Amino acid sequence: MSLHEKPPIIAGADGSLRRTVFEDLRRGGLSSALRRDLRQITRFYLDEDRQARLAAMGRLRRAFWVVLWVLKGLLMKLSPPRRLLVLLALLMWLLGTVEVGPAGAGVLVDLRRWSFVLLLLVLMLELKEKLLARDEIEVARQVQLALLPQENPRLEGWSFWSYMRPANDVGADLVDYVDLEEGRLGVVLGDVAGKGLGAALLTAKLQATLRALLPGRSSLAELGRGLNAILHRDGLENRFATLFYFEIEPGGGRMRYLNAGHNPPYVVRASGIEALGASSLPLGMMPTADCVEGSLELRPGDMLVVYSDGLTEARNAHDEEWGDERLRALLPQMRGATPGAAGVRVLEEVNAFLGHERPHDDLSLILALRQG
Repeated sequence: MSLHEKPPIIAGADGSLRRTVFEDLRRGGLSSALRRDLRQITRFYLDEDRQARLAAMGRLRRAFWVVLWVLKGLLMKLSPPRRLLVLLALLMWLLGTVEVGPAGAGVLVDLRRWSFVLLLLVLMLELKEKLLARDEIEVARQVQLALLPQENPRLEGWSFWSYMRPANDVGADLVDYVDLEEGRLGVVLGDVAGKGLGAALLTAKLQATLRALLPGRSSLAELGRGLNAILHRDGLENRFATLFYFEIEPGGGRMRYLNAGHNPPYVVRASGIEALGASSLPLGMMPTADCVEGSLELRPGDMLVVYSDGLTEARNAHDEEWGDERLRALLPQMRGATPGAAGVRVLEEVNAFLGHERPHDDLSLILALRQG
């Protein structure tokens, strides 16, 4: 399946866009893959404070503290019984060979061999839990695939292109299309804070809540207040969602929208570039939210570009962000292009910037073109 013809809503859903270990090795070599994995280990086990302290150290000192802090972080993430087993294995390795029985006539026992047995036991237990969790995540991924649209919509006078690439097996971004009364279409791009299975579950809740509240809602401000109240009531602490939602009519160019703390989408016009800033706080942060409905007219040839922060905050191996400036520099080149061609161009630029670095956040795009 060609990306230019009909891209999957979720990248990798058919295996066509998901990088494999062998591809990484072929493109960047074994040393590049190892360096990338070491960076990911460091980011996982070390907090930002320790990473900042490492940056100020010399090479030898930094290597010593990286090993020490990573081993400590690894140990602390184990359950207390397994932590004791690892410490016991370390003690046995330090003791080496001991004599059991009367001095000079006892049996020599090599404790180092048994220390490796204990470490292997801990590794087997951790691997068992990882495999069980992976099976559950795979089921969650299949459910998420089923909930997301399988193809881009067709609406008179409009052309669409959508894309979503989860950083992990499941994503926290929401891409959705909702058929409304009188042939109108509702388009959603949401982003739940965090990653992983917990964020994916909240994304499903956001989608279900939005679809439940939409019928009969004439005001998008009222819709935003309803979404915020429910997510705040039922959500978790420090969990919130940004949302850009817009509605359009068949054959017409009038668009009304709600931007709840989301990255400002752009309207690419022949006369310039227009940003649609946020009109309310992210959903679920506060008990009440002052939401404002926006509206504008898209003329033939105008293109709306909606994206999640996984696009502009994509980081390469040097910890540099792709940034809003690079996106804005690409926008004028989208004039006269189809949504699919424009979207692919953005993805090519981001992937070239990332190189062999794996994405650390979900990336979503929706491009809507008002046709002439």
